[in-house]
This record gives sequence, C-alpha cells and structure tokens, in this order.
Amino acid sequence: MMERERTVDGEPIRWLEHGAGPPVVLVHGIPTSPRLWRHVVPLVRGRCLALEMRGYGAGIPDGEGRDLGLAAQAQRLLRWLDALEIEAPVLVGHDLGGGVAQIAAVHAPGRFAGLVLTNAVCYDSWPIPSVKAMQRTAPVLRHLPEVGLYPSFVQLLHRGHDDRRRALESIGVHWQHYVTHGAARGLMRQVRALDVRDTLAVADRLPTLGLPARVVWGEADRFQKVGYGRRLAADLGTDLRPIRGGRHFTPEDHPGAIAEAVNELLPAGPP
Repeated sequence: MMERERTVDGEPIRWLEHGAGPPVVLVHGIPTSPRLWRHVVPLVRGRCLALEMRGYGAGIPDGEGRDLGLAAQAQRLLRWLDALEIEAPVLVGHDLGGGVAQIAAVHAPGRFAGLVLTNAVCYDSWPIPSVKAMQRTAPVLRHLPEVGLYPSFVQLLHRGHDDRRRALESIGVHWQHYVTHGAARGLMRQVRALDVRDTLAVADRLPTLGLPARVVWGEADRFQKVGYGRRLAADLGTDLRPIRGGRHFTPEDHPGAIAEAVNELLPAGPP
C-alpha cells in the first residue's frame, strides 16, 4: 500500500492506497490505524483508500487541539472526498470507523455506492467499559510512561482477536504509532473525544438511507455485541453475516469475509 497525504482546509489528511478500479474507502477504529486493512485490500477488486482518522496512526501528534469526535471525523472524510474528487465509493467501517461511516452516509447518502460495516460502534453500544474507565482517569493516565500502558494495550488486542498469530502481528503494527508519538497523551486525546451522542444522533435515519449495505460481524465479539450487529443490519435493510467464533478485529482475523462483502457492492467487472 502506498502512503498518500493531502492538505484539506489546512489539515493534513493521510491515507494508504492500493489497487485500481471503482473506489473503496475504508475507515479504521481505535486503537488502530489504516494498517488495520492490510489483509483486506489485496482481496478487493477496486481502488482502496484506507483513511487515517485525525489524531490516529502516524497523525497522532496532529490531534492536539483538534476535535477527534466521530461527527468531526465524518465531516473531514466528506471534505477529503471532495478534494480528491472521488465519486460514489463503497464506504467501509470498523469499530469507530463504522460510526464515522454511518454519520457520513446519513449526512450525504448520495455520495456513496454502498456501505459495509463490521463490528462497528452504533446506537448506544459504546464506549466500552474499559474506555469509559480511561475517560474517567485520563488526567492521571496521560502522564504514564509507555511501559505503563503497554500491558493494557496487549490485553485489549488479545481479547479482540480469535487468531492468536494475527493478534501478535496486530500488537506490533498498531503499538508502533503510539510508542513513537507518545502513547499516553495520544490515547487519552482519542478516548476523551468519544461521545455516544454522535451515533445516537443519526440512529433514526439509518432505515431511510436506501444504500446497498452489508453487515459482517464476529459473533464472539466482547466489545461490540452481535445483537447490535443484528439491529444495524435490520435498519439497513440487509441480513447480518455472522462470523462464527470471530471476535472484534475482523479485518485482521477474517479479511476474506470483509473483502467478499465489499466486492459484492462494486460494479461488475468485464466478463
């Protein structure tokens, strides 16, 4: 995947890009980065653009003094699409990125060709208890050294994977950004910005979207329960696609299931 960057309204926006053809925009969650999609994009038959949310990944330092809430991230996404003149992408979101995708789709449904959500925050499903605890103790945690947060980070990633090998790989991939840019301050900026009102504000409009949609969910997810996935699928007029035994980080553990759902929403290629 190639690293790209563009300044939009004075803010640097970064993404990873791979492939050619119809556009696909992928949005990660917490505590990950665009590299979350590294096993998915080679399986997608389109031009994949994995967006880095403001204040995440290599852009953790850029989050200082910025609104990192989901509604603000959705507006950045829409401005970025305008700047790149990307028309009718399939929008894909995981975790917080799934919430960003819902908000962007509700505010500009005509901009997208389809919507794929996997183990996404939605309705009142979040923040999860561990994140709420971090929000309460943020003033103290932000002063911890990286070594103090690393065990909790490792535990979170292991709890969210059903593939141990991918969990170990994921820890190395995603911790790198935090340890490079200040784990405590970066993570605390991220969690302080999380507000369930962002998804509740668009919940009643999901059934009216009218977009082709796919909802793929790890049934054993301990963070975003499968019941929320069923509700989301029903509101979007589709059937839930469960991954038996799958946990939270489906793009890393089950990339084929995610890519299959995306490919189904892309225009048919030449015979």
